[in-house]
Amino acid sequence: MAGRVLWDVDTQVDFMQAGGKLAVPGAMDAAPAMARLVEAARAAGIPHVASADDHELTDAEISAEPDYSSTYPPHCLRGTRGAERIPETVQGDPVPLALTVVPAPWLRGREYLLLKKSFDVFTNPNADRLLELLDPQEIVLFGVATDVCNDAAVRGLLARGRTVTFVEDASRGLDEARTESCLASWRSEGVRFVTSAEVIDEL
Repeated sequence: MAGRVLWDVDTQVDFMQAGGKLAVPGAMDAAPAMARLVEAARAAGIPHVASADDHELTDAEISAEPDYSSTYPPHCLRGTRGAERIPETVQGDPVPLALTVVPAPWLRGREYLLLKKSFDVFTNPNADRLLELLDPQEIVLFGVATDVCNDAAVRGLLARGRTVTFVEDASRGLDEARTESCLASWRSEGVRFVTSAEVIDEL
């Protein structure tokens, strides 16, 4: 059982940087806090689980007429710069986990990359397997976007009986009203809210 796991949601160029295909407002303002979390986890030997959109133009989520609820414009397309992680959260040598089930002997390491074609990371069967393997007492979650992929991850983790800590200054949302609604819902379900400095002090 791991004490803590750092859960990094979609900190990719297309979401994070201002010129990205689906840029989250103010996301790069959170990048320094993200970098501190990743560095501290690496120094402490804490597992760093990162999710990443790995889209193709034929994916159900991709649309030329997006509703920004269940469909979005092309973003994080496989092989493009927009799909890469920003320098602040780049992993050194992650175990790549796509949508096919990976034999158990390969699920070893400190860094894991869960690729996905939906905003919900648990559409990747390896997410549940990795969670069972690491069996963390606490999941420290950050990333983008709070009201979409973060929300799906938090709800999925809570549904699986996990303890979730959300790092506010290392996250940003797409829609302000929807983000506030998500945060209120998480609080009511027992999610702990912290700053990156508070998390690092606890490591």
